[in-house]
Amino acid sequence: MSAKAIREYDGKLLLAYWLLRSPLLFKESQDSASKFLPPPSKVASITFNTSILQDATISNPQVAFENHVQQTFNVLEQAHPWLLTDNLVVKPDQLIKRRGKSGLLLLNSDWKQVKEWITERCGKEIQVDSVTGTLKTFLVEPFVPHPSNTEYYININSVRDGDYILFTHEGGIEVGDVDAKALKLLIKVNKSYPTYQEIKDTLLINVPESKKDVLVDFISHLYAIYVDLHFTYLEINPLVVLDPVPGEDVPKIYYLDLATKLDQTAEFEAGPKWAIARAPKTIGIPDIYDLAKSQVDQGPPMEFPAPFGRESTKEEAYIRELDSKTGASLKLTILNKDGRIWTMVAGGGASVVYSDAIAALGFANELANYGEYSGAPTETQTYEYAKTILDLMTRQPVPDPKGKILIIGGGIANFTNVAVTFKGLIRALQEFKKALILHNVKIFVRRGGPNYQEGLRSMRQLGDDLGVEINVFGPETHITEIVPLALLGRGSGLDIDFNDKTDTSGNYLIETTSYTTSKTSTETNDIHLEVTAKSKESQSGPTTPIADPRERMTYFENPTTQDRPWYTAFTKETRAFVYGMQSRAVQGMLDFDYMCKREVPSVAAMIYPFGGNHLQKFYWGTKETLLNVFNNLEDAISQFPEVDTIVNFASSRSVYESTFEFMKYSNQIKTIAIIAEGVPERYARQILHEAKEKNVLIIGPATVGGIKPGCFKIGNTGGMMDNIISSKLYRPGSVSYVSKSGGMSNELNNIISRTTNGVYEGIAIGGDRYPSSTFIDHLLRFESDPNCKILVLLGEVGGVEEYRVCEALKDGRIKKPLIAWCIGTCAMMFSTEVQFGHAGAMAQSDLETANAKNIALRNAGAIVPETFEKLPLALHDVYQKLASEGIIVPAPEPEVPKVPIDYSWAQELGLVRKPASFMSTICDDRGQELLYAGMRISDVFKESIGIGGVLSLLWFKRRLPDYACRFIEMILMLTADHGPAVSGAHNTIVTARAGKDLISSLCTGLLTIGDRFGGALDGAAEMFTNAYDKSLTPREFVNSMRRQNKLILGIGHKVKSRNNPDFRVEIIKEFARNNFPSTKLLDYALAVEEITTAKKDSLILNLDGAIAVCFVDMLRESGAFSREEAEEYIKIGALNGLFVLGRSIGFTGHYLDQRRLKQGLYRHPWDDISYLVPGVETGRTFVSQDKVTEKSV
Repeated sequence: MSAKAIREYDGKLLLAYWLLRSPLLFKESQDSASKFLPPPSKVASITFNTSILQDATISNPQVAFENHVQQTFNVLEQAHPWLLTDNLVVKPDQLIKRRGKSGLLLLNSDWKQVKEWITERCGKEIQVDSVTGTLKTFLVEPFVPHPSNTEYYININSVRDGDYILFTHEGGIEVGDVDAKALKLLIKVNKSYPTYQEIKDTLLINVPESKKDVLVDFISHLYAIYVDLHFTYLEINPLVVLDPVPGEDVPKIYYLDLATKLDQTAEFEAGPKWAIARAPKTIGIPDIYDLAKSQVDQGPPMEFPAPFGRESTKEEAYIRELDSKTGASLKLTILNKDGRIWTMVAGGGASVVYSDAIAALGFANELANYGEYSGAPTETQTYEYAKTILDLMTRQPVPDPKGKILIIGGGIANFTNVAVTFKGLIRALQEFKKALILHNVKIFVRRGGPNYQEGLRSMRQLGDDLGVEINVFGPETHITEIVPLALLGRGSGLDIDFNDKTDTSGNYLIETTSYTTSKTSTETNDIHLEVTAKSKESQSGPTTPIADPRERMTYFENPTTQDRPWYTAFTKETRAFVYGMQSRAVQGMLDFDYMCKREVPSVAAMIYPFGGNHLQKFYWGTKETLLNVFNNLEDAISQFPEVDTIVNFASSRSVYESTFEFMKYSNQIKTIAIIAEGVPERYARQILHEAKEKNVLIIGPATVGGIKPGCFKIGNTGGMMDNIISSKLYRPGSVSYVSKSGGMSNELNNIISRTTNGVYEGIAIGGDRYPSSTFIDHLLRFESDPNCKILVLLGEVGGVEEYRVCEALKDGRIKKPLIAWCIGTCAMMFSTEVQFGHAGAMAQSDLETANAKNIALRNAGAIVPETFEKLPLALHDVYQKLASEGIIVPAPEPEVPKVPIDYSWAQELGLVRKPASFMSTICDDRGQELLYAGMRISDVFKESIGIGGVLSLLWFKRRLPDYACRFIEMILMLTADHGPAVSGAHNTIVTARAGKDLISSLCTGLLTIGDRFGGALDGAAEMFTNAYDKSLTPREFVNSMRRQNKLILGIGHKVKSRNNPDFRVEIIKEFARNNFPSTKLLDYALAVEEITTAKKDSLILNLDGAIAVCFVDMLRESGAFSREEAEEYIKIGALNGLFVLGRSIGFTGHYLDQRRLKQGLYRHPWDDISYLVPGVETGRTFVSQDKVTEKSV
């Protein structure tokens, strides 16, 4: 939702800070004689933690809560000392309407009385109208004494055509019907602000002359802040205007009661302004209140509280946080935490349809939640969303004896990979297996879209594995048919495929595609067409040629432009620019073009302002073609004068500027589709009015686009090619529809193809409150198009655009049959306001409810079924009637196009295979979460397995015992460094001082590791292991090595000896003996050491040897490896790998040390080199530089 209510406290802080700071919208010459001066800003907010009362861990929650209340009062007194001196007003600040009439207002009281009044009510449940909620947030401010005749009322609210200012001189509690009695001034979009005299003459005719100037000034400042801070609604009642006191010239204005809504989608622009007005330093609150030390802006982010009566839960807050961090849409509203029926629905429109279906069957009181996930969320995001719902669903300690129902529903997705999102759902369901069984949960699944077959297959398999009843359905089933199946145990009897269409989704490989022609049953009275093979061959046109794979590229000439009637937005010659690097959407459009046998691609070029002009490859069937990518619109326009359509994929932050740039070329550009969601409402209105002035058709914002079968499709409309073929969108039908929801447009494609001869044109106008083109704009186009025979309207709760359709039906502008339905009929069954999936899907008045609009449409002459589930039947009946009258003449089915499929997608669908170039068994980065040997990276941190645990996964493909992981970490610590003198560190230092980078310096050090330096671990392990396994005694082993004239690797040290032991070796020996199950090889090596040290004191078991033998003991005795596996890891270099990894730490340290010390190029001193040049055979000779000089002289 874009328009969201805020607390009165926050609204008053915004006004206090910005009333004189927001730029005025008039010229200085219009300045009034009287200057408005804001009243002093004194307002305090008190919020109590009512969860204390339900905290089972507290022995006496009531006493604890009373102490909490008193402490909160104490803190408030320190922050706002004026509370102790002023007469006060107190009221709840929880979006409660008509507080005065409900007795929720205390006037003209001191602080003691205010505290008593709050204490009596906080934490208590009260009922306001039909809504029950708990009081916990209050607003306190100074009392302003005033006579009743000084109370006024002002309201600013936004509508499609502009902003209305409503004003009446009779304000206060008994203001009455303001719509009827208030004077109104409409400030139209993109028009100048009215003059002061116009404001006086329009709004202030009943105001005393002495107050008019100050009120005009105040209204102008108020409207300035309304625009500047992106308000969508602002009401002050009462607005008190007091006569000036002696010594003052200007009347005083006080805004005593305030209700406001902000456009949340404008937070990227207005958020910093919202924040600074509420910053502690701005409002003079001491540091004890400034709890958030780190903020994105100069103050706290704006809070949008839940409506009174519906507490915002931590789960809802968590989903909101997830939603804010992704381009996908994740929504959750808890309606009844004890409800039996829970939903996880994909799609904003679909989520409303499911709630309607549940409510229509009489189960609204058992519906636990409303929510949706859409916009291609990742596997992890879907998992987190599903996990949250499953946790709420199974939280009750005592299971409901009736069990629970989980409906995993959704429309036919346009671009969301169903299998990927289902992976997240399945992961969550597996995690809650026991809870699902305990609560006797039955699951019903219905989904369609890209890769839905794999998703549904996985879900069916899950049912067998979980032991939970899971019923799975695809797009062949009506979208909400699973609701009666779940709740009543039987179907509706309405889910009929009148065309008996065989589902061929997914099987559209060019070599293997085989589709059956749609048929109707001979037992019905349906109109059907018999087409012989001969007529089919003669009428269907040329078949799609299979391209010669040797000719890779296809080139196209720019076609000539042709005039078209006003009602035709798209033809087979329509060409478009795609704004944004949306390669997937472009390829989808080109595949559709190829399927429809277009002569040239519908996409002429792409526009991407963040790079240079270049060419990009795309597929045209099995061949490739090149599309231009321009970094500016001017170049694209000049090169492609035939283009008249732009598909704008710019983000919500930049779509306003880019769209206005497109409309500068309105002599050529006639249609623009705006895909972005979250466009601020003020910008959306400016776009639509600019488009109207320039005669440009805009579809959106927040739309998937539209489709004209056989001609043109916008972006991702229609989904993947399998759905386009299944819904027969490759050729025109007779039915045109207009819908708000993009996801539901795919459902309409499906329904229309199953009940009629197919879609002629379909448009999704977008779910925002102010779509640029509306239902009536497109329905009038369809009405004028002779090839369109039936109209379909899918509206929804919120907005009033459906009433313009009613007017057109009544006055005869629409004569063709119109089947209409408005979704959101369930809204009237909820006691509190529920914001549905689309930004515009919430009724602001009774007129905007879905029920009211359905009744109005029916009364106006539209065909409105009793429920959405009966819409297909109504559509089929109309189609049969028109066909029987000869108005619709069904055409023979053309050959079903054969369209190539991308290799990557075919591989994901499991349709192709090829040998892999590489094999990897330790890590998997293909999913949404990285896997180390099958362990999720999040679990790596949850279980704190450490570096040793990670190494055990990546090197040994298994979890090792804790002591083994600690031993690995010990090895890394012990081998990290051994000073700058050893060869590896020396090389690293020399390279670093030569100015080389870290990688080069590290490599020079690592290249010295071998049998002579550090790399003896593998050799030592092999020697000691072979001797031990051959049952050689330690003495026999030493003697055999002496006879072979070989050194025993792992024995001997240049510095350390038996009397000067290496403490690193002592640490290893002690750890192994204290933690390993057995140290057989270590004991054997120590016995060898006794023999070697008897010969020479320095022939001790060195660090390499100690690590080697202990590591072999760990491999063999831990129980994690077979004997063969242990031998293999020794042979393939695992031990040397530990030294390499450990010593890399030290080498990196030496590199950083040299760079930090800024050491210059190293040159080895020549007096440390023996120069054995010809004629000098005496060995080392040291000669001073002075002697050399004397000799040369």
